[in-house]
Amino acid sequence: MELVDYLKQQEGKTIEFKENCVSLAKIVQTVVAFANTAGGTLIIGIRDRTREVIGLPDPLKEEERLSNAFADGIRPLLIPDIRISSFRDRSLITVAVPHAAGPYYVQSEGPERGVYVRLGSTNRRAGFEMIETIRRLARNISFDEQPCTEIDSEDIDFRAASEFFKTVSRNLTPAIRKTLGLVVNCGGKDVPTLGAVLLFGKKRQRFFPDAIIRCARFKGRDTNRFLDHMEIDEYLPNAVEAVITFIERHTLQAAEIDRIRRRELPEYPVQAVREAVINAIVHTDYAVTGMNIKVAIFDDRIEIINPGALPFGMTLEAALSGVSKLRNRVVGRVFRELKLIEQWGTGLNRMITACQEYGQPPPNFDEIGTSFRVTLFSQPVAKRTVPDWHARLLRHFSEHNEITTKEAAHIWKTSDRTARTRLGNLLKQGHLVEVGTGPKDPKKVYVLKRR
Repeated sequence: MELVDYLKQQEGKTIEFKENCVSLAKIVQTVVAFANTAGGTLIIGIRDRTREVIGLPDPLKEEERLSNAFADGIRPLLIPDIRISSFRDRSLITVAVPHAAGPYYVQSEGPERGVYVRLGSTNRRAGFEMIETIRRLARNISFDEQPCTEIDSEDIDFRAASEFFKTVSRNLTPAIRKTLGLVVNCGGKDVPTLGAVLLFGKKRQRFFPDAIIRCARFKGRDTNRFLDHMEIDEYLPNAVEAVITFIERHTLQAAEIDRIRRRELPEYPVQAVREAVINAIVHTDYAVTGMNIKVAIFDDRIEIINPGALPFGMTLEAALSGVSKLRNRVVGRVFRELKLIEQWGTGLNRMITACQEYGQPPPNFDEIGTSFRVTLFSQPVAKRTVPDWHARLLRHFSEHNEITTKEAAHIWKTSDRTARTRLGNLLKQGHLVEVGTGPKDPKKVYVLKRR
């Protein structure tokens, strides 16, 4: 990726800017956090707030300091790709960090306190549960594939599970139970997995007291006033339908009358709601305690929040491109067998498509700390008229990556001052990004901001 492409972005999960190498300890923490989370790129020689390219006076010396700091200060051994690059007459250092099986930690802080992960644009010290998640990832074992040795098969409602499978013309034989990971051999004895407990456990609350879904309907657009609320604590396949029923009860139904009959039209596209609910249940981090799946219905939107950000090694861009990384393999396999999941890695895009076909804005997907939120909007897409000068600017960007003030003035047939004002307004509105060595840089260009 070119430097300009990085400058189009804000600091976040996979990118950070540093002005210099003064605080090597912070830089080491960032590299550890990138490696443990989803990889990332650190660019040194750029002011993080303004993204002004100020450069480094002695990049060779700084490169050596960085190499020594990473080799001496990170365990297990991690070798990021350190490169010196230039922007006009300014020298920069780019540190590309791959995601790898860890946990990586800052050696001086030790393996229990020195593990860091990336939450948004910050580095956070990982707690015990998060470190265990990283270790499971290194062993290629999901949380719900682990055996639950405190119970036996009698504590799993396989009769109810078999009824679910009959609805899709499948028999849940002992062999299929093992294939799906509902049962594993542990010490010469078949025992249920944590996934089996989550899905069909008779004593589920004993092991997972937080594995309930809290649904609420609020009046207005904030959480100040409840209209109704409900806690759903059912076998997970049943929970899907229970949540959808609650949503349908508290959202509007419109009527469309064609030449033959009247049709009821829900406020939200059914497929998008269904995908959002299933996505939350399948991808919740059930190892996290004290957090629940939450479904909040407001006058103008639905928010569905599940504990657990994207799995380690995943970015939102990758998820939207169809890359799949299932957090709970047992739950996912069972949901797929029950035809609740159609195809791995397509849920987010199906939500987008369903909303667009319904004439509504696409959903928002956000990582909020250690949670993931899907927001569906009820209002139809407003038709906007784009000013002619704006349309000409977009046509320019369809052929070129950047524009200067003089080029903008030329395509708009206006003065430099007017062009500078328009570009400044687009900059304030978050549509454009300045790329240059400072506000007075005569070679400063504007680029479209990456979304």
